Amino acid sequence: MLLRKYEGNPILAPESAHPWESLVRTNPGAWYDADARTVFMLYRAAGHDAEHVVRLGLASSVDGYRFTPASDQPVFGPVPGGFDGGCIEDPRIVKIGDWYYVTYACRMFPPGQYWLPREQRPARLVRPAYPAEFPANVRSNLTATGLALTRDFRTWIRAGRLTSPALDDRDVFFLPERVNGKWVMLHRPMSWTGAAYGTAAPAIWINTSADLLDWDYTASRLLAKAAYPWETKIGGNAPPIRTEPGWLTIYHGVGPDKHYRLGAMLLDLSDPARVTHRLPEPILEPTADCETKGCYGGGGVVFPCGNVVIDGTLFVYYGGADKYVCVATCPLDELVGELLAHPV
Repeated sequence: MLLRKYEGNPILAPESAHPWESLVRTNPGAWYDADARTVFMLYRAAGHDAEHVVRLGLASSVDGYRFTPASDQPVFGPVPGGFDGGCIEDPRIVKIGDWYYVTYACRMFPPGQYWLPREQRPARLVRPAYPAEFPANVRSNLTATGLALTRDFRTWIRAGRLTSPALDDRDVFFLPERVNGKWVMLHRPMSWTGAAYGTAAPAIWINTSADLLDWDYTASRLLAKAAYPWETKIGGNAPPIRTEPGWLTIYHGVGPDKHYRLGAMLLDLSDPARVTHRLPEPILEPTADCETKGCYGGGGVVFPCGNVVIDGTLFVYYGGADKYVCVATCPLDELVGELLAHPV
């Protein structure tokens, strides 16, 4: 594996003293402030409640490995009755100017303890049968993606829904700068499969817009789909990193064994809708207990929402088994060099 797992993993584990994060701390987004030499991390957190309400916690580190939580309270959470009223999870962070732009997956209603067999889930969490006239996202509790803006990870502007209300659409994030005058977004709509979409399974799509909250989904283009034996479906993970040969993009593939592994590709700098290089083998896979024993019924997950570069080293912050926060690293030039050996 090109990414080397930190021997001190997990770097964050559930905190029994805090009910809101007593079961889960996972799937972290991250940003490195080079001036402060500090990594800021938002992580997905949940307690033992049957509804499984999901919130975001905040932690920081000066060395990239040892993180200190900022508070005994969440810094961002659901607003009941809204499009993100049930859960807020899987944050991706880019900084543009003085502001952090955070995309997050969400649902209108809490997801419940999804990893349990259906017959073991509390009966009170069974959603009512809504009329057929109700919007699909309400009837089916579809996953949406929201956008939040902040300067300090404590006070927020909840900008609104980013994705189409007709789609179950997550794994959404931006490139950190405009390309050819437009913002660029990657996303993974679950239902866009079949001959009409050019992919048999959920895949990574790309779109551009002049406004970060206004996207024409009829203009989305298929960026990449499952191509190797370890992938049956794929989705993007962390905001791409600009390198001289292209945008370094880490993605996940779910295999026939239901395990989540990580792959890597390069996107063209001036035309990010073009994949120029892609590794045929995964760069990280779940093997440790903190990656295989948690809240995922498939048995093994490595799932990053953030990657940063510190003094030439790539730090990939990932969730293990839907329960823990872990980190893996490698020299950035090493990963890019390996990619350059695999043009597509």
